[in-house]
Amino acid sequence: MNFCETAYRSVTHRVAAARHSAGRLDEVTLLAVSKTQPVAAIRAVAALGQRVFGENYVQEALAKQRELADPTLEWHLIGPLQSNKCREVAEHFDWLQSLDRTKLIEPLSRHRATASAPLNVLIQVNIDDEDSKSGCTPAQVTALADEITAAPNLRLRGLMAIPAPAPDLERRRNAFCRMRALFDELCASRVGIDTLSMGMSDDFELAIAEGATMVRVGTALFGARSR
Repeated sequence: MNFCETAYRSVTHRVAAARHSAGRLDEVTLLAVSKTQPVAAIRAVAALGQRVFGENYVQEALAKQRELADPTLEWHLIGPLQSNKCREVAEHFDWLQSLDRTKLIEPLSRHRATASAPLNVLIQVNIDDEDSKSGCTPAQVTALADEITAAPNLRLRGLMAIPAPAPDLERRRNAFCRMRALFDELCASRVGIDTLSMGMSDDFELAIAEGATMVRVGTALFGARSR
């Protein structure tokens, strides 16, 4: 097997093993973080069955979408969204995982074609209150959720977080636990909430143990980024 196939099989096995260890009967979606990776690498992973890809930069993602021209792939924007990119995201992405402020909601809804499926939205939470990270505070989740739910052409699916990369895994576990508590509160207050996106290459098994329904894996699938 080549590197791509070996890495993909390893990651999918680890996801399944983490689900089993946690006694999870529900599915955990593997999102392949393809930012800065060449189209050839995405095509190779897609050929193995991976359909869900995450990008940080809108223009880079649009170029890849055009070159791949594969309608079976699902595209998630996982990086911070500038308001002047709302139209492109509304028109060309399936999911936005990084909604963190009110001003993005109206233009996203307005530019999403009513003939298309609603844009799936996750609220990004800055769970560790890091100055360098995007995301709303936990206290702002309910108000943002109310506005997204009221917007036509958007569908609120849940929450996303990037906890601080602490070397102490117990600190990360604590952050994942706090996100799970926020997610459970959101599930209890409205219908259709089904996605908790957290965990990356170095901690996705811990995230699955604490309730992640989607993990975002880049380095473990593709190797080190080219830039």
